[in-house]
Amino acid sequence: MATRMMRWLPAMLVFAASIGLLLGGGSVCAGTDSRPRAFDFAGMALAAGGHGPLADAFFRSITWAGSIFVLAPLAFAHTLFTWRHRRSAAVLFLPAALVGASLMAYATKIAIARDRPDVAALIDMPTDASFPSAHTLQASAFALAWLISPSRSGRPHVAEIALAILLVALVAWSRLHLQVHFPTDVLFALAAGIVWVLCLRRLPIWSKTT
Repeated sequence: MATRMMRWLPAMLVFAASIGLLLGGGSVCAGTDSRPRAFDFAGMALAAGGHGPLADAFFRSITWAGSIFVLAPLAFAHTLFTWRHRRSAAVLFLPAALVGASLMAYATKIAIARDRPDVAALIDMPTDASFPSAHTLQASAFALAWLISPSRSGRPHVAEIALAILLVALVAWSRLHLQVHFPTDVLFALAAGIVWVLCLRRLPIWSKTT
């Protein structure tokens, strides 16, 4: 029995991020009450304090780094480029991580259905639900998957790690600066993206391709 459970453990782990995200959504939206708490108000007020012409223009641009319309073509291009040098299933890790993160984000939006902040946003307020931040979840999943992809020939350089962390942090903060998300939307999305990719990496299929 123990051996059978250990065999299925990696497959079960891929659901950990989804379960955690749903539990997180339940904690911020208990029942039908999805009103923001003091932490959310404080975080949004802090982000709004940084508004200004240059900062607003910067975050309007950098937030696109978390969009599926930007990340999907990058994942596709990365897969094609890597395939030329290494013809194995390992090249599919990055797009698999991104697709899974995106599906998780939008499925949770439907399940939790948290209203967007009732404020004057700096961009057109998205029409989908607020929890979780899909941009943050997708950006964190993409960046981590790029760093730990089984198609890599070696460990990522310090500069690559720093760049990935900086990009994810900027995308996450951009959603608050633009006032389209609550802090809890962003924090739970960030955690889910990291857990999702780490669990996905543990699946046996990737160890067979390294």
